[in-house]
Amino acid sequence: MKTPPQNLLKQNRMILIFLIVVLLSTCSTHHPLAKATIFPRSSSSSNIQLSLKPLILDGNLSFENIHEAAKDFGNIYHFLPSAILYPETVSDISTIIKNINEMGTTSGLTVAARGNGHSVQGQAQAYRGIVIDMKSLRGPEMQFYTGELPYVDVSGGELWSWTDFLRLTVGGTLSNAGISGQAFRHGPQINNVYQLEVVTGTGEVVTCSEKQKTDLFYGVLGGLGQFGIITRARISLEPAPIMVKKLNNLFLGDKPPPKSSPPPPPPVTVKWIRVLYSDFSIFTKDQEHLISSQNAFDYIEGFVIINRTDLVNSWRSTFNPKDPVQASQFISDGKTLFCLEMAKYFNPQEIDFMNQKVDSLLSELSYIEFTLFLSEVSYVEFLDRLHVSMLKLQEMGLWDHPHPWLSLIIPRSRIHEFAQEVEQQDFYDHPRGRCSIPSGVPILCNAMFHRDRWLRIHPQPKQKNSGFLQMANLGVKKYLPHYLTQEEWKIHFGYKWEVFLRRKSTYDPLAILAPGQTIFKKGKVSQ
Repeated sequence: MKTPPQNLLKQNRMILIFLIVVLLSTCSTHHPLAKATIFPRSSSSSNIQLSLKPLILDGNLSFENIHEAAKDFGNIYHFLPSAILYPETVSDISTIIKNINEMGTTSGLTVAARGNGHSVQGQAQAYRGIVIDMKSLRGPEMQFYTGELPYVDVSGGELWSWTDFLRLTVGGTLSNAGISGQAFRHGPQINNVYQLEVVTGTGEVVTCSEKQKTDLFYGVLGGLGQFGIITRARISLEPAPIMVKKLNNLFLGDKPPPKSSPPPPPPVTVKWIRVLYSDFSIFTKDQEHLISSQNAFDYIEGFVIINRTDLVNSWRSTFNPKDPVQASQFISDGKTLFCLEMAKYFNPQEIDFMNQKVDSLLSELSYIEFTLFLSEVSYVEFLDRLHVSMLKLQEMGLWDHPHPWLSLIIPRSRIHEFAQEVEQQDFYDHPRGRCSIPSGVPILCNAMFHRDRWLRIHPQPKQKNSGFLQMANLGVKKYLPHYLTQEEWKIHFGYKWEVFLRRKSTYDPLAILAPGQTIFKKGKVSQ
């Protein structure tokens, strides 16, 4: 029996390319985004406290120390809420939402679920509302199930790193989609979910799946938090290489092996590889070749590097060039280069076979000679590599700068047309950074995805550059979308807007949930 993700991937081989522009304003405090706007608390906070304090909760509803809930990764918008709910049970979340519903439209209170704070434009904030800290949610411990279709039941507030991002919460990721360099094999995370527990905008706790409450199930997955808060998810699993027995003993409550048992196998190792291209067509051709191949790499991603000074030396802390002498003579200054990043998981006891396999795969590619860079890390280190990058930025004092962010989804058929349009724009390249275009991932059409890169471009591009970002004629869509008017949201959803509106009217008729998305105003959902 095939798992649902495999069937879904066979139904749709559309390949999309993502443009992510991450601006880290590290050089000028005079940039208009260098100082984030803080929106103050409402003068009616005392009335809100009077109405909410009598509620009986297992967790804690705090009206103090609320500034943390007005921050996110983007660090641009700071909307102060009236209170933060630290729930211990799903009932706490349901009770708060039901109470706000009973207040009706006379109350301006709204609710936003906050995971690990990685929104970029205030999407998980609730101005003068209630922010729910999902990491506080306690419940039954993670339960792992083996069998023909293994899965895990996990709280929506648990953290994971499968997206190659920064330890996102399960509920937050599934509300947007979730993608990584492994998605070409497994699909995005929303394609790997069997069942959800959701608290709707009316406070009802609902269990939904492909066969039960189907409309809500598909609405909540990738639904931007508009129809319900994900409190629990049943997620498809596959065995982690080499580490299966150890994981089973740890999480399934098996008895530890007797002392006479042989030692456990060594941790799985990851061969991490980067190669460079100067021609975009060859770059995309090679990438599509790899993702279409059987038994190729386990992780594949691409990005573009613009005018990166001393690129080879900057990679030496992690990667080793296969030919150091020739690589040291490679000049990256003033060039636009395309990087293909790959990884292969293997048992260290099979290193000779794996080296032959990797050499064979690389021989099929047409990258620039002498630009092969290699590294070997543990499986866990590879999955958590961006968290390490975050810690380094924190040490440098760069983490708390504003992070303006744009992610685009582009149909495969328009990739080259889009690349040509981008090439014609005048980008100012910051000496410390680069612009990223991860590409070539086969995923479901109509879903929305994201890839993270610690990349920077100059914080003050020419004004005309904003024009190419609105290329609706190319079928371009934003990921982690943010618009200021409902008309823009209608254009974004296109023919699916009516379905989106119907679901909102059904599951959150007073528009209480996720106000930071700026799609609906409280009490104003109508057909």
